[in-house]
Formats: sequence, structure tokens, C-alpha cells
Amino acid sequence: MSGGTRRSRTRPRRERRRGLLADRRTRALGLLAAAAIAAVITVEFSRVWRKGSAPKATVAEDPLLAVAEAAAETAEVAVTGYREVSTRENSMFNLLTSFVLTFLTARTVTTLLRGRSTVGPFRDLKLGRRHIHHFVPGIVLAFASGGAAIVTRNEAIEPLLAIPFGAGMGLTLDESALLLELDDVYWTEEGVLSVQIALAVTAMLASVALAMRFLRRGEEVVLED
Repeated sequence: MSGGTRRSRTRPRRERRRGLLADRRTRALGLLAAAAIAAVITVEFSRVWRKGSAPKATVAEDPLLAVAEAAAETAEVAVTGYREVSTRENSMFNLLTSFVLTFLTARTVTTLLRGRSTVGPFRDLKLGRRHIHHFVPGIVLAFASGGAAIVTRNEAIEPLLAIPFGAGMGLTLDESALLLELDDVYWTEEGVLSVQIALAVTAMLASVALAMRFLRRGEEVVLED
């Protein structure tokens, strides 16, 4: 009797510890993803401010106006750079942006649909009695766009193909815990794994974008000299 009571007390404690550990991992990955994206933006902003026409904060009469001018110039550089940089960098940017926006949209829509059948144009998709999870169109999107990118010889369309590929990744990884557990764990503690995986991928993609930025700068300095 006492042994059964101890086990019943120990089990909730273990579950709480697992939940706390999952929360910590999710927060850590969230901070890592945010830091990686912030690093990409900060590096470019500081470079434009250093080389651009905006006055430096130490000599500007109004530092806030100097920051605003540097931000506007950075936005102009970003738009121009997007048009002028290599196909590889455009593809990576499109992939990262599409992935993050799709993942956030999927999480928002599923949260709104929880306990409801429809929210605006969105609704649960059913085929007969079978519920079609959104990882299904995600896999189809990623497979189709990835296959097209492999077989095409036209590099100009690769940045366009990166958009549906990123969207497919976002839809699929949003339900990655379901695929790993082979059970509908979306709203359970095990379902937090989907968020952790998506945040890890976001951090990885942002880090790759930052690395490509550094490599391009290195090529300009070393190869042009």
C-alpha cells in the first residue's frame, strides 16, 4: 500500500520535471533562434551605419534621428541587395522567411481552430472520417518544390521554389512530434517537441544566412585584392 502511494507521488513529480525541462529547452531554443536572426540584422545595420551617410551616434546632434536615418538606409540596402545578390543568398532568405511565417501562421490557425470547426477561411480538413493533418500538404509542397529545384536547369527560379519549400517545411515540422510519436500529441507536453525542432531549424537557417554574409564579405576583401 505504502509502495503504491510512493509511486503515485513520484510520478507527478517526474512529469513536472519533464515539463519544466521541456519549457527550459523551448525557451533556450527560442532565444537561440531570436539571437541568430537578430545577429543577421545587427551585423548589416551596423555595417550600413558605419559606411553609410547617416551621422555616427557619437557626433550626431540627435542620436534618434541618426538611428532612423541608418535604419532607412539599411532597408534600402536590403531591398537593393535582395535584387542584386546571388541566387543562393536569395534562396536562403526566401526559405528562412517562408519557413518562419508558415510555422507561425500554422500555430496561430490551429490555436484558433481548437474547439471550433472553422475560423474564417480555415477549417479542419477531413477525407471521409479521416482527419488530414497539415503535415500532409507540407510534405507534398516540400517534395514537389525540392524535386523541381533538383531537375531544373534555370537557377533564376530557385529563389521562387525556396518559398513553397520553406512553407512545406513549416507545415511539416509544426507536426513533427506527431510523426515521431505516431500519435496526435499536438496539444500535449510531447507536442512541445515540434516547437523545439522548428526553433532549432530557424536558428540553423539564420546562422547559415549570417555565415553566407560573412563569406561574401570575405570574398570581396580577399578575392578582389
